[in-house]
Amino acid sequence: MGETQGRVAGKVAFVTGAGRGQGRCHAVRLAEEGADIIAVDICHDIDTIGYPMAGPEDLDETARLIEKTGQRVVTAQADVRDTAALQTALERGLADFAKLDIVVTAAGVAGMKGQPPLQAWTDVINTNLIGTINTIQVALPHLREGASIVATGSTAALMDTSKKDNPGKDPGGMAYVHSKRALSSYVHDLATELSAFGIRANVVHPTNTNTPMLQSEPMYRSFRPDLENPTRADAEPVFGVQQAMKIPFVEPEDISNAVLWLASDEARYVTGLQLRVDAGGYLKWYDYRA
Repeated sequence: MGETQGRVAGKVAFVTGAGRGQGRCHAVRLAEEGADIIAVDICHDIDTIGYPMAGPEDLDETARLIEKTGQRVVTAQADVRDTAALQTALERGLADFAKLDIVVTAAGVAGMKGQPPLQAWTDVINTNLIGTINTIQVALPHLREGASIVATGSTAALMDTSKKDNPGKDPGGMAYVHSKRALSSYVHDLATELSAFGIRANVVHPTNTNTPMLQSEPMYRSFRPDLENPTRADAEPVFGVQQAMKIPFVEPEDISNAVLWLASDEARYVTGLQLRVDAGGYLKWYDYRA
């Protein structure tokens, strides 16, 4: 075990999407603050998603970074769409750690411009929404009073998408929005039920975050539909449309700090929260709401 002064010292965290990006950052940040980690990632590509997923070597690097903090880690290659694989991964971690205190659902894909389009819809829904539900529900029997669930939403879930100018043009992109909105509703209702057991559940909503998902050709095309083959240099100036603050994106660490707080006892009475880490993006879309 590492130092015992950390904000989640002595806790065990189950983190999906831990091979890279936000998931890796969350896992390492929690380890830095004293948690042991069960780190899961799919570690292979999905045909309809137009950018590569993390590979086995990425998950190995996550483990190395966690071990560097002095904490313990158990890794598993598992697809969150596969409940049995998730169950096996969690049981491997529980065999070593004997308990579970924190669940962080960071596995997710962006299906913008995915082909074939209806399969892209299906893969995004199954990963982002069903995968989040699978992760939480395999964990629920092991959670006790004081446990914390943190799901990854998106500011896309908060946007007004009531105007459908081009139905059928990008089902994978719409699936991303719907999946994040639906998982947020699921966590809201789950938090209500879990509150009686002293278990908390919250959603973090990142804006554009500097990860391989954002820095990808399909995302560049979504932000620059006027160009046939937009580059990062073409898209990055437009990334700022999502935020009120004058930045193109936030860093994974900005989201990890929110996850850490929600996972810690500092937030022991915070549940059912939809926490935006959005550089003011919500302020551009809505009037003040209590």
